[in-house]
Amino acid sequence: MATLGDIGLAAAINIISALIFLVAFAILRLQPFNDRVYFPKWYLKGLRHSPTLSGTFVTKFVNVDWRAYIRFLNWIPDALKMPEPELIDHAGLDSAVYLRIYLLGLKIFVPITLLAWAILVPVNWTNSTLTKSDFTYSDIDKLSISNVPLGSHRFWTHIVMAYAFTFWTCYVLQTEYAKVAAMRLQFVASEKRRPDQYTVLVRNVPPDADESVSECVEHFFLVNHQDHYLMHQGVYDANKLAKLVKEKKSKQNWLDYYQLKYSRDQTKRPMMKTGFLGCCGAKVDAIDHQTAEIERLSKEIAEEKQRVEKDPKSIMPAAFVSFKSRWGAAVCAQTQQSRNPTLWLTEWAPEPRDVYWNNLAIPYVSLTIRKLIIAVAFFFLTFFFMIPIAFVQTLASIEGIRKKVPFLKVIIDIKVIKSFIQGFLPGIALKIFLIFLPTILMIMSKFEGWLSISSLERKSASKYYIFTIVNVFLGNIIAGAAFEQLNSFLNQSANQIPKTIGVAVPMKASFFITYIMVDGWAGIAGEILRLKPLIFYHLKNFFLVKTEKDREEAMDPGSIGFNTGEPQIQLYFLLGLVYAVVTPFLLPFILVFFGLAYVVYRHQIINVYNQEYESAGAFWPDVHGRIIFALCFSQLSLLGLLSTKHAAQSAPFLIALPILTISFHLFCKGRYEPAFTRYPIQEARMRDTLEQAREPNLNLKGYLQNAYVHPVFKDDDEDEDEDFMMKLETDSVLVATKRQSRMNTPVPSKMSAGSSPSLPDAVINEH
Repeated sequence: MATLGDIGLAAAINIISALIFLVAFAILRLQPFNDRVYFPKWYLKGLRHSPTLSGTFVTKFVNVDWRAYIRFLNWIPDALKMPEPELIDHAGLDSAVYLRIYLLGLKIFVPITLLAWAILVPVNWTNSTLTKSDFTYSDIDKLSISNVPLGSHRFWTHIVMAYAFTFWTCYVLQTEYAKVAAMRLQFVASEKRRPDQYTVLVRNVPPDADESVSECVEHFFLVNHQDHYLMHQGVYDANKLAKLVKEKKSKQNWLDYYQLKYSRDQTKRPMMKTGFLGCCGAKVDAIDHQTAEIERLSKEIAEEKQRVEKDPKSIMPAAFVSFKSRWGAAVCAQTQQSRNPTLWLTEWAPEPRDVYWNNLAIPYVSLTIRKLIIAVAFFFLTFFFMIPIAFVQTLASIEGIRKKVPFLKVIIDIKVIKSFIQGFLPGIALKIFLIFLPTILMIMSKFEGWLSISSLERKSASKYYIFTIVNVFLGNIIAGAAFEQLNSFLNQSANQIPKTIGVAVPMKASFFITYIMVDGWAGIAGEILRLKPLIFYHLKNFFLVKTEKDREEAMDPGSIGFNTGEPQIQLYFLLGLVYAVVTPFLLPFILVFFGLAYVVYRHQIINVYNQEYESAGAFWPDVHGRIIFALCFSQLSLLGLLSTKHAAQSAPFLIALPILTISFHLFCKGRYEPAFTRYPIQEARMRDTLEQAREPNLNLKGYLQNAYVHPVFKDDDEDEDEDFMMKLETDSVLVATKRQSRMNTPVPSKMSAGSSPSLPDAVINEH
């Protein structure tokens, strides 16, 4: 059990590590040759130019201005200086809302920490229960509820504080939910025109023996949305084509490099080996080889395009359908389209940057099966992953090391080493084991078939959060592998589970304090240093960068990483709320995390991260729901703990807290969540009216024409794509239908004739 001395040593190690990272960052960011690593966002916006392009040889690599080093900490006030409206314009609403999660943590825990230390710590400290007992304890336990004697009337203080903390947390949550909902609606209303505002994704288009998918979609929407339908874009299975195009780009990049190399020295033709990574195989002329490879791939791409164009199996029963107004799109996206609720399924289309094109080719009928497979796989991953974590945690303890390697007993009994093992090693061991988890969970989410990058990140975040609860929190509170925990929970009555968890919570406070310092202090400071991107950029720049385009790709600005960052934050909310009443000593460590993380991530969002998409803060309901879960969990664990403390008279008063909290959650869900799942018809009509007044001659069809064309058809050579793009555009124009059931397809009205693809004369004459 870690003592105050062990915690102090761990704090010193992590504070020193964090300071080293921060000072190293402050110096490295000043060096010209690191400019693309620490300010890539400004390069991508075209507002910054490399300082290595001018000046002497030395000044291209080293900043020789001594005054810059005096102001090396200016990045902190600079990060806090940008106001939120400007931040939204600069980085998007997603980034601004993400930062508000850290502010939310500070708003909740600053008053809770002050109140807990002013009231609960003296109440706990002024007892002598632990000193008179035979239990093994530390000075930290004297500040916790464990030091209060059984059946004491002092437990009323903890119950009153639990109510106060709950009401304060709910008040802050409600205020923040209302604020973020208003920001989202304002952002959507004031934002410039985007293709997704006019477009819905329709899936599970029913098969028809007489019509193609494109014709079927056209007829359906001309019949059922005749005054608002504009056009549609078919969905193609272009995954194989995308791989070929990507390979061709790589070969073209190498060809540019070898041609540039040859132009500088024409006395010798560049040579290369054709084997693995150019390390083995036959030696050939590099320019001729790459030219031949590009010609081969161009032929394969052309053949694959023809196959995609002619093979009915490559056309998926789905389409992006665009409307003449936001109002028309909103009505379609938020209503049931047919009598059969499993057909013609419509939803808001993600913005083009947010579409995950690989999953559009997955048949709709297989999605349920895929989700079932992943649910089973995730269950086993969650509970089997606990086995190696428990093993490492055992080895990272004094008793475990003594048992496994007894000859080290003399060394580990040295006070400094013992403090290091107990105060630092368990947290770093757990952190290492979690490194590969996000990649695994993202692969799982992609297999499930979600259609947008934002959905993939939100679903991965949900899995990560569940995994964190089971393995990081419960797995470290309750001894044993996760299957043993599961078996224990299944074999005991429901009212015993809170007792089991409640008794174990105070005993693990010291472990979570060390974890917070490793992950939340040193880890966050390491985030701003960007050591991995820094090393990889210079390695790529030295070995792989051949053209200026390569140098831009080598920058790797990254993004917020919602799938890992948000669940990490939620763990700190859970720890703070669970330990606020039980062990208030942990709260200041939580505050340091939220304060440091807010400054660091604000700097990264302003200067580094390039968000791949914009969901307008769609993830906030998830954030709110997980904090509510943490609040209920803390209340139930406190109830379980007090039930073991012979507080029969006071403990029942806690039963009302979870009920009140869940009622509050349902109120917020009904009041604010629709702003994140629906688009108000009133807002849509107002935007359309204003747009029509400002731009009466807007060519909306031209604006939307290629918005949802697969990027592989946009990015390749324009000459090669011209015929295929013409085919995609004419897919919307119908041929005469053989189906008598389509005899009611309307003639385009005067309102729609100018922009909707017209029906062929054969169809029109039938009316």
